[in-house]
Amino acid sequence: MCRFEGKVVIVTGSARGIGRAIALGFGNQGARVAVADIRDEQGQETAELINRAGGKGFYIHTDVSNKNEVDTMIAKTVEKFGAIDILVNDAGICPFEDFLKIPEEMWDKVMQVNLKGNFLCSQAAAKVMIEKAIKGRIINVSSISSIVGGEKQAHYCSTKAGINLLTASMAIALGPYGITCNAVLPGPIETDINKKDLANKKKRSNFIKRTPLRRIGQVEDVVGPVMFFASKDANWCTGSTLVVDGGILVNFQ
Repeated sequence: MCRFEGKVVIVTGSARGIGRAIALGFGNQGARVAVADIRDEQGQETAELINRAGGKGFYIHTDVSNKNEVDTMIAKTVEKFGAIDILVNDAGICPFEDFLKIPEEMWDKVMQVNLKGNFLCSQAAAKVMIEKAIKGRIINVSSISSIVGGEKQAHYCSTKAGINLLTASMAIALGPYGITCNAVLPGPIETDINKKDLANKKKRSNFIKRTPLRRIGQVEDVVGPVMFFASKDANWCTGSTLVVDGGILVNFQ
């Protein structure tokens, strides 16, 4: 079944991890996928994996915190595929650091990539959707860290909380154009970002013990929820946040 046959999808941060899994998922469902990232070799690899599987993918080097590069990403996607139906904002960074040691430069960088980047990409994609009368979908990859704090993630948690309210605000602003805006909030997912953190056996064991489904999440676990918001099944959903965490958020043991 090709639920997204012919749809044009941009996935930021899709050179690896959750973003790559999402890009491959859409490609496998018939979408034409623009792979956007700053990791050129891995980004090209994601696009090639989509093409090998029978989909249509191409890579665009994009620093989402840079408006000129975001505008180029949008223009190249439209030039190649003619439209933008779905935008998935996944690009994000999380340099773990104690609150008292976070330098201003690190704080600014996390804000620029995670929150400003989300805003720039969404605004630029929405303008194309409106111009072409496309009832598009914007899906933001937030985190349960937008709801709870983190000892070494004060900067990251703040951006993710911002993304939740940005999602709500965009839903209100873009709803009259038929564009829906929703967010998925993953819990602990095994990615390159937290590989070192999850390598701590005690911490990993604690995560598993607290998670009702008794495992660490995998990148593929986020694909289905994102596709739900992108599909016709979510026609009446906008401004929504969907927790995807194996139940860890509700278990306060």
